[in-house]
Amino acid sequence: MQRWQIGDVRITKIVEIEALGGMSFILPQAQPEAVKPLSWMVPHFMNEEGKLIASVHALVVETPTLTVVVDTCIGNDKERMPNKNWHKMQTRFLEDFRAAGFDPEKIDVVLCTHLHVDHVGWNTYWDGAGWKPTFPNARYLMAKSEFDYWERHEDAVTPHQVFLDSVAPVVEAGLVDLVETTHVVCPEVSLVPTLGHTPGHVSVRIQSQGEEALITGDFLHHPCQMAHPEWASAVDYDAEASTATRWRMLEAYAGTDNLLIGTHFAGPTAGRVVKDGEVFRLDVD
Repeated sequence: MQRWQIGDVRITKIVEIEALGGMSFILPQAQPEAVKPLSWMVPHFMNEEGKLIASVHALVVETPTLTVVVDTCIGNDKERMPNKNWHKMQTRFLEDFRAAGFDPEKIDVVLCTHLHVDHVGWNTYWDGAGWKPTFPNARYLMAKSEFDYWERHEDAVTPHQVFLDSVAPVVEAGLVDLVETTHVVCPEVSLVPTLGHTPGHVSVRIQSQGEEALITGDFLHHPCQMAHPEWASAVDYDAEASTATRWRMLEAYAGTDNLLIGTHFAGPTAGRVVKDGEVFRLDVD
């Protein structure tokens, strides 16, 4: 189990899946011959053959007043074809969540950086009769611009299925608050608009006792994009905007003590952004 302390705030990583070679669809530019020169990524983020390693995990943020879950992974029992690897998955995520010391009924806030399939899945669980909120006493926070976009796009079969089984049930339960992309959750936790991957994509800034961390969401899918900020994801809503966001955020964090926590970064998951010539790399502890 990985944990980080930012002042009075504790952050815990709960892994759903970690896989080698799972990024080829998302980052088609990141072929082995293109990434093998980035030797700083071995062994945590890439193997010696140039295959990328990625993770799907949730982050639990404990502040003095609130316990917040940032992104809820893929989920069990969900209809996810044609992605056969995620279709009706069965993982130990909830068991691991509880083993880490967290009770789903005592979570105060669930914060979705965006509404893609691998960020909202455990918003709900199947109880044998229907989809129920996994965190029944939490407020589920979603950017209004993000929610409005996905609610309108019923023509895309897979995204609409995700909305139906992982978003709509918590709306119907009266648990959702639609917020601005600059929303302040509590004194230690606030949203940062990092648009491009989706229309209302946000990252999560954590500040306490003069220390700071940023949970990326998907403006970065993999550390290789730090060396190649121009590599937009194949599923970015606006590739030009996502590229501009990467350059802006990496420039802002480079050379600081602020911790960058990658939502899909495997292994150590977190580190400091450092300049590497004209681009960047991740310096892990």
